[in-house]
Amino acid sequence: MKEDYYDILGISKGASPAEIKKAYRKKAIEFHPDKNPGDTAAEESFKKAAEAYEILGDADKRARYDQYGHQAFENGGGFGGGGGMNMDDIFSQFGDIFGGGGFGGFSGFGGGGGQRRSKGSNLRIRVKLTLEEIANGVEKKIKVKRKIQAPGTTYSTCSTCQGAGQVTRITNTILGRMQTAAPCTACGGSGQMIDKKAPGADAQGLQFSEETVSIQIPAGVQDGMQLKVSGKGNAAPGNGISGDLLVAIEEQDHPQLKREGDNLHYDLYVSFSEAVLGASREIETVTGKVRIKIEEGVQSGKILRLRGKGIPSINGYGSGDLLVHVNVWTPKTLNKEQKEFFVKMSNDDHFLPKPESSDKSFFEKVKDMFS
Repeated sequence: MKEDYYDILGISKGASPAEIKKAYRKKAIEFHPDKNPGDTAAEESFKKAAEAYEILGDADKRARYDQYGHQAFENGGGFGGGGGMNMDDIFSQFGDIFGGGGFGGFSGFGGGGGQRRSKGSNLRIRVKLTLEEIANGVEKKIKVKRKIQAPGTTYSTCSTCQGAGQVTRITNTILGRMQTAAPCTACGGSGQMIDKKAPGADAQGLQFSEETVSIQIPAGVQDGMQLKVSGKGNAAPGNGISGDLLVAIEEQDHPQLKREGDNLHYDLYVSFSEAVLGASREIETVTGKVRIKIEEGVQSGKILRLRGKGIPSINGYGSGDLLVHVNVWTPKTLNKEQKEFFVKMSNDDHFLPKPESSDKSFFEKVKDMFS
C-alpha cells in the first residue's frame, strides 16, 4: 500500500501551501543524491518527497487526492510511484523552489554543478467515455500530434551558460553581496544550441509528428477528472524532457441510466396489470442485462436496490448500487368496456388506498437512497 503523501512530507492535512513547500524543501535537502552519494534509500526518499510535493503543491491535484486518494493518479494520473520517477523530471519541475543558485550547488537545481534540462510544453486532449467504459475501465488508443526532435538535428552545449540554462550574477547591495539567477538569453534557458538543423525543423530543431498513444483509464473516473501520461507532450530541444499529455475525462450520457456519484438510477415503468399481478422484467446495467422480479401489488415510487451494480469506487472501496425506481403507468385512454370495469371497481374494497406502516413516504424513500 502506497504511503500517504502528507506522512511523507511530515505535515498535517490542514497544512498551508507555504508549509507544504517548506516541508518539501527540508526533505529534498536531507535526501538529495548529491548529499547522499550511492545511498539508494536516500534517493528513494528524495523521489517520494518530490512525488508528494507534485500532488500536494498543486491545489487541483491536492483536492483530487484528498477526495480520491492515490487512485486518482494511477494509470497515467500522476507520477505512478516514487520508485518509477525520473530524476530529471524532479530537477526540471522543482528546481525553482530553491531559487537561483540557492541550493548549495547541488546538481539539477541551477546551483552550478549540473546541467539544466528544459521541459517541453504539455498537450491537452478530451476523451469521451461511455458509462460502461467508466464502470469497467478501458484502454484508449488516441492519435496525438506532438513535437519531436527532428531526425538529423544535432545540438551542442551553450557556450554562454555552459549548459546550465541560466546565468548567475553577483551584485553588491547595502545588505551585502547578493547572487541572482536568470534564464540564459543565448539558448532560451535550454542549455543547448542548435549545431545542425534538419530540413523542415523549426527554430528549436523540432517538427510535428503524429503518434498513437495508449491511455489506461481506471474504472470509476468522473466527468472533468484529469489524468496525466508522462512524456507524451511536446519534446524539448536538445537533451530536454518531453512535456506531458493531460487527458480530460468527458462522460457521455446513457440513454437509460443516470449516474449519481458511484450509484446509478434506472426508471422502470410497469403497466397497471403488472403492478397488480407482479411480473419479471429485464433491465439494463453497465455490465449487461439482468432480470428482476416485480412483486404483485407493487406501489409506484418503490425503489429496488441492486447491490454492487453501480460504478466501482475510484478509491477501490467496492462499487455503488443500481437503484431501480418503479413507476406504475396509468393509461390515459380507455375503451368503453375498460372504463366500465374501473367504474365498477371504483368503490371495491380492494381498490381503495390503504397504505401500511411499511409503505414509506416520499421523503423516507429519498433518505433511503442516500443511506
